[in-house]
Amino acid sequence: MTSPTPAPDTDGAQPGNGTAATARGDRPATASGGAARSRASRVALAVALLAGALGAALALISAGQTWSTSTAGFAQGRVPVSAEGGDVTGLPSALGLVGLAALVAVFAVRRTGRYLVAGLLTLCGAAVAVSALLGADDTGALADQAAEASGLSDSGIGAVDVTAWPYVSAAGGALLVVAGLLALRYGPRWPSMSGSARYERVPLRQRAARPQRVDPDRPEDLWKALDRGEDPTTSGTA
Repeated sequence: MTSPTPAPDTDGAQPGNGTAATARGDRPATASGGAARSRASRVALAVALLAGALGAALALISAGQTWSTSTAGFAQGRVPVSAEGGDVTGLPSALGLVGLAALVAVFAVRRTGRYLVAGLLTLCGAAVAVSALLGADDTGALADQAAEASGLSDSGIGAVDVTAWPYVSAAGGALLVVAGLLALRYGPRWPSMSGSARYERVPLRQRAARPQRVDPDRPEDLWKALDRGEDPTTSGTA
């Protein structure tokens, strides 16, 4: 009497296939994760460039606009006076330029230097916002304008009307902060402006060992080969 044949494994899996399948399944997941990180880095780069450039522009433009208006009173009557952002405080425009330079410098440095420059960009943006908000409540520039208009050293001013420009400057500072934070988070993955980076990775000995092409019809090439200690008759032609 023959014994019954064992039923085959309905799953059809062979020993070890589960591990191989798992390994094969991990590769697409890893690749998709890397693609997602690369896409996020590119988006962050575009946003940082746009935010940084726009923030610096707002800080610079606001400096030349009227921040506050009032009236100066003296014996002959009252005269309207106004103060521009540059008269109130020069910090937003100056720090806006520094922030813009730092944004460009992010791509000129690498590793630790990139973190330091990104931190400087963030601090510049925060300082622009704070100085602009403090300048919105500053009446010193209006008092100076009133004294100049009336010819009196102590000329009072009436009610002060603050325009939207100090807050526009503060918004520019906030955009610089956004650019700086993005540079701190994604900066290590951004490209560098150094066009010679690949060339610098090649060891000096390897670059020196590469044969130089010699054109036998150019006497200067022959002399250069002799100066290098090469035999121009055996060097490759251009």
